Amino acid sequence: MRSKGGTYQMRYPNIEAERARHGMSMDALAKEIGVTRKSIYNWINKGNIPQAALEKMAAVFDCSVEYLTEIE
Repeated sequence: MRSKGGTYQMRYPNIEAERARHGMSMDALAKEIGVTRKSIYNWINKGNIPQAALEKMAAVFDCSVEYLTEIE
């Protein structure tokens, strides 16, 4: 997604925030939930995250699916 100023904005910033908070690389998160790094990148930036993947991320980060998918 692009904002008015042309800067890039993630579709699901809380997923990236939790990943950073837990000190996990994109590769580590991908391995933890059983997908590729590219899948996670595409989901975070474009959306359409499968429910099963959201549930696995919520378990890894010890938070709710609703929190992960909150959009500011």
